[in-house]
Amino acid sequence: MLPSSVEETQKALERYHYIADRGLSVAVFLALRLGRPLLLEGEPGVGKTEIVKVLAQVLSTRLIRLQCYEGLDINSAVYEWDYARQMLQIRLLEAVGERAQERIRQEVFGPDFLLKRPLLQALESQNGKPPVLLIDELDRADEEFEAFLLEFLSDWQITVPEVGTLKAEHPPVVVITSNRTREIHDALKRRCMYYWIDYPSFEKEYRIVREKVPGVPEKLAQQTVAFVQELRKQDLYKAPGVAETLDWAASLLALGQTELTLEAVEETLGALLKYQDDVLKARNQARDLLARAQAPTPL
Repeated sequence: MLPSSVEETQKALERYHYIADRGLSVAVFLALRLGRPLLLEGEPGVGKTEIVKVLAQVLSTRLIRLQCYEGLDINSAVYEWDYARQMLQIRLLEAVGERAQERIRQEVFGPDFLLKRPLLQALESQNGKPPVLLIDELDRADEEFEAFLLEFLSDWQITVPEVGTLKAEHPPVVVITSNRTREIHDALKRRCMYYWIDYPSFEKEYRIVREKVPGVPEKLAQQTVAFVQELRKQDLYKAPGVAETLDWAASLLALGQTELTLEAVEETLGALLKYQDDVLKARNQARDLLARAQAPTPL
């Protein structure tokens, strides 16, 4: 059942441990109410993929994920034929004397031999409920695939030449994410509701850590978030996202830390930063960053 208001949408997301600000809740609500795809952009690790997983839980439906990459084609995204089974079936038909070409074609190009990939799967509802389709990191795919996707989102149907046109009885809930390594075409953007997910404020990130890392001491949570917030202001190759904050907080908790220390910071930077140049830069500035993180922070 779809949420009936923005407030209900926000509360529904929080019930499944996703802390969303009002702007994001409005975008999600409108996408659901208007039946429009939702395009989420933002830096890696800010929660774009996570909200789609939570949305499937909120709607009590299945999640179908299409991970995009350079060279993604119709065989991986839409459908392909099970060639090995087709060859076995052809040999079986020939062995029992069924040599008619039309009979063989009908046998081996039927639904039983069709391998449905994410976009084709997304056209199928289960128990009257359409799935949530996550098209993840669309900016990694080629523009040719983006053009095909535009047609798919327009008609909610796919034509398989040997079978016919397969159309969705109920269009899926579609969320597209992008890290903005390249611009998504305007034609696709016009079909979507759009929202940019930024790095969270201190207050929001603190709530996320307390929600997602059970048992983390309040002081450690505050200092961890304050340190990460200060670290993002530095000139890094890849600033840590919320996902890295959670990994770091969990790592510190696993080591038995109740508050940040210089030694703990230096030993665990690998949970927070993924590039050696960034690790070295953070280690050189660790004492100063820690001092700022340990300063009282009003909540």
